[in-house]
Amino acid sequence: MNMTQEVVIIIADDDTGHARLIEKNLKLVGLHNPVQRCENGQEVLDFLFRLGPGPHRKNDTAYLLMLDIRMPKVDGVETLRQIKQDAYLRKLPVIMLTTTDDPREIERCHLLGCNSYIVKPVDYDSFAGAIAQLGLFVSLVQVPAINDPS
Repeated sequence: MNMTQEVVIIIADDDTGHARLIEKNLKLVGLHNPVQRCENGQEVLDFLFRLGPGPHRKNDTAYLLMLDIRMPKVDGVETLRQIKQDAYLRKLPVIMLTTTDDPREIERCHLLGCNSYIVKPVDYDSFAGAIAQLGLFVSLVQVPAINDPS
């Protein structure tokens, strides 16, 4: 496995504006990783667990998930729970990226296995700055590929 392989960033956010802003600001800090966009938790689960018509995750590929909590169909907390219960997917790094700063929600996500919990700032400049810092973090972190027998 080549550890310098590009990590595919999964952005799960039902707010298209937020998702585009995240992508744009990751590129501004020099991250040009492939992005897989999901608009709700069910799309994330279908992609990762290879359910439904696709697209689906590939073997021997490293992924990093940026996951909003408040989404339709399946929310981010339940999505996180299902990912972290799976023997192969649980090593997938998950960054909660949400407007919710409720301490109970933060603790719940960490107990379920999220790697980081970032509260989206309300104003544009602060949000852009937070994503820039997140991009630097993503560029430094080593992410294992997901390999499973399926």
